[in-house]
Amino acid sequence: MRDGEKDQCMSTDIQGHSSRPALLVIDMQNDFVRPGAPLQVAGVRSIIPKVSALLALFRKKGLPVFHVIRVHRASGVDVEITRREIFSKTPFAVEGTLGAEVIPELAPIPGEHVVKKTRMSAFFQTDLDLMLRTLGADTLFVAGIQTPNCVRTTVFDAMAYNYRVFLVRDAVAAKTDAIHDANVLDMQNIGIGIVECAEVPRMLP
Repeated sequence: MRDGEKDQCMSTDIQGHSSRPALLVIDMQNDFVRPGAPLQVAGVRSIIPKVSALLALFRKKGLPVFHVIRVHRASGVDVEITRREIFSKTPFAVEGTLGAEVIPELAPIPGEHVVKKTRMSAFFQTDLDLMLRTLGADTLFVAGIQTPNCVRTTVFDAMAYNYRVFLVRDAVAAKTDAIHDANVLDMQNIGIGIVECAEVPRMLP
């Protein structure tokens, strides 16, 4: 992390604004996280404690939590054209299978929301925006995988919908640190708040 980046992160705050934050936890599913899973994201195990801490914090404060998961039909008819070959060889996140479920350490509890998607963005043809607005949420904290794909597209769409967005840098992961860092910088450059997990408690109402 560059010194300037850290200084910019530490200055980010939402106190003093009328806001209702929500937490989005993206794709923390067995097929992408479980050790030995064919599509396990490298380094994802290291962020589980951070995501767990965020969940505990939002639960304690009674703030909305959304578990965003990728779910596909077994036939693969709803898989992106660029991933159909991969899916035909290694089906992933098939509805009704253990692989599609959120890992036990982060499993949703009653009162939390599960958003099913078939594309990278959590907003694409889902009811996430509708639910967030119904709950009065206007500020989003984002965690999960992967930084350049589902996390990035969700963050960009959230910004397009005029949500205030904070990426929790140490609670997201990618295949490599270089990919992660490059995408975090891109998101920071379009105005996304980049914070560390330890900073989040002081930012919540």
